[in-house]
Amino acid sequence: MKRIVLISCVSKKHHHRSKAKDLYTSPLFTMNLQYARSLIPDRIFILSAKHGLVCLDDEIDPYDETLNTKTSKEIKYWATQVLDSLKGEISLERDEVIFLAGDKYRKYLVPFIKNYQIPLKGLTIGKQLQYLKGKVGS
Repeated sequence: MKRIVLISCVSKKHHHRSKAKDLYTSPLFTMNLQYARSLIPDRIFILSAKHGLVCLDDEIDPYDETLNTKTSKEIKYWATQVLDSLKGEISLERDEVIFLAGDKYRKYLVPFIKNYQIPLKGLTIGKQLQYLKGKVGS
């Protein structure tokens, strides 16, 4: 069984093309990535509102797009694309997926994934940061 971590993108980004792991600059993203690495997963992916499922080393340009402004239909379409990409990487039936992502980024993914965790579920951003600090010691 593989362990996969999915981290949602954030609005705060560098203004130049970068590896995905370096593009996002908010404290929440940085701490989510540190926490994800501490879990010793087989893979970590970013859930990008623009690009879908993104590998940490994928080079991408900065963008201004979020699922928060999309309709349910648009988010469902995005989720379908993400699920198609995930199926090429993992087993949705057997592998464990840990979501470090808000509800809009996971809502239409969770029903298709048998084994998942959402450690930050229901926490405000401030509480998420507090939880993550406790886990990674930053």
